[in-house]
Amino acid sequence: MRSPLQGGLPPAGTPAGAVVEIACDESGFSGANLLRTTEPVITHASVDLSVAEAVDLIATLGLSPFEVKSGRFLRRPDAEEALARLLAALRGRAHVHRIDKEFFLVDQVVDLLLGEPSYRSLTRASRPEAHDLYQARSAGADWQVFLDAFAAMVRTRRRIAGGSGAGRFLRARDDLARVGGPAAAVLARITDDRVAAIVSRLDDGDRSIPPPLEPMLAALAGTVLHWSAGHRRVLVTHDEQSALTATRLARLQRALTVGDGPSPLAGLVMADSRDDPRIQVADLLAGVARRRLAEGTGTVIEHR
Repeated sequence: MRSPLQGGLPPAGTPAGAVVEIACDESGFSGANLLRTTEPVITHASVDLSVAEAVDLIATLGLSPFEVKSGRFLRRPDAEEALARLLAALRGRAHVHRIDKEFFLVDQVVDLLLGEPSYRSLTRASRPEAHDLYQARSAGADWQVFLDAFAAMVRTRRRIAGGSGAGRFLRARDDLARVGGPAAAVLARITDDRVAAIVSRLDDGDRSIPPPLEPMLAALAGTVLHWSAGHRRVLVTHDEQSALTATRLARLQRALTVGDGPSPLAGLVMADSRDDPRIQVADLLAGVARRRLAEGTGTVIEHR
């Protein structure tokens, strides 16, 4: 017996105005474990196919609903030909949002410790300071220690493991600052008081701060903004994803709203991929895109 689907934010009634319906799935998601993983990139794919179109596409590719997986797909003898057919069928009907997990953490450092963290920050491009700080990757071990210390400090259950980890993070900040250049200038602005204030807010359960180690919210925000194109509302059907709780989605929905108009996120409904061929196609596309990135062949479809 299947467990009930968790999360989602179904629309209250039929959305008014221009609406596009999309189905989404991801590949490479590793929960809050952003660094200890063999998958450095998350790909979040979306398609605007109807159920009938998705069924036809799966059949055209010679697949069954139980074998729509990128690994098996790309190992086929005719993989390149099949991939070409897939991409031709999805031209103008699909989107892939790419998130580099390491850079996502850098974004979180900047948003939390230099700005005013909010769900609105998920809807904006990365701040210049994030790109400056990312240059410190050349520091090798000090860079990894810095990212590890930040992730440990903001992890939800950090107190159970014995403290906030702020001291460790501050020491890692100082060690990394020796790299000099633009990154050191960014690190110099991360004050002890600011770190203490943010840790206190996280410890108090301040829900106005997006969960720092949940990239799926950022991926969904980028996906909705793409499909909305500034004039449509987006109704999402998504494979079950624990990060997309109703409370978080409601906050993201408000953050995406501009002016007095309705939010571009009309609602999000969870579905089991085994029951929805549109999600199966999105899953295939996400997996193909991630694997192609890993091979250094680039993304296979429009991405951000």
